[in-house]
Amino acid sequence: MSAPERIPPRSVTPDANPAELLAHGELTVRGRIREASNAALFCTVALDGRQASCVYKPVAGERPLWDFPDGTLAGREVAAYEVSEATGWGLVPPTVLREGPYGEGMCQLWIDVHPEAELLALVDGEEPEPGWKAVGLADVGEGRTALLVHADDPRLRRLAVLDAVINNADRKGGHLLPTADGRLYGIDHGVTFNVDGKLRTLLWGWAGEPLPEEAVGVLKGLRDALDGPLGTRLATLITTAEVDATRARVDALLTSGRHPEPSGDWPAIPWPPV
Repeated sequence: MSAPERIPPRSVTPDANPAELLAHGELTVRGRIREASNAALFCTVALDGRQASCVYKPVAGERPLWDFPDGTLAGREVAAYEVSEATGWGLVPPTVLREGPYGEGMCQLWIDVHPEAELLALVDGEEPEPGWKAVGLADVGEGRTALLVHADDPRLRRLAVLDAVINNADRKGGHLLPTADGRLYGIDHGVTFNVDGKLRTLLWGWAGEPLPEEAVGVLKGLRDALDGPLGTRLATLITTAEVDATRARVDALLTSGRHPEPSGDWPAIPWPPV
């Protein structure tokens, strides 16, 4: 199936329960998103007069990963949404696991991106300007380097905390979706929840800094939820060992009270970074 010449804007009827629409609506494939490394299909979903655009990633289209041998990308994508919802921050678009035209897969609400929102930049100099946090030096070709920075934005900081919890191994710039109404979403969470430390992200600007008070409160609530319904739900999506490792990461964040720092045992920056 070919990619649409232009993926249309999200067409959605205001809906109080988009997850229900995604889970039970009629799924119609419109085209393939060619940029994705695994099968990702642009679709519409309709139910009782409601309609939305979405992304459907069938398990049958997943490529095996040697360092993520257990479970599925789709299951981890849904698990990331469940954890995001438990934080109350709503950082991951509504995401469900369902049957589709090509079998079971992840179905996620399509998000329209605000193109003028600037979250990442390459700048000259050794220190970031006010309002920005340094990530590190980047090779920009012809023997030149530039400083990679990200916005000192509370939405990004929340996402950095979520990534530390779910052990996100692939937080690229292209996975950040700011919207015109001021929301920020993160997508592509198929390589998460590994029992080994694999945090790889562009959001290192707060590394080693104390966690905001808000984040500490959220993490405490999340820890309780992991021993309750959230833990039960995650156990249907990822392995028992991965659920236990998630609890351990939350405990470690609460004990240290700080944003994690690169371990040195694993590449800290995803490639390509966007």
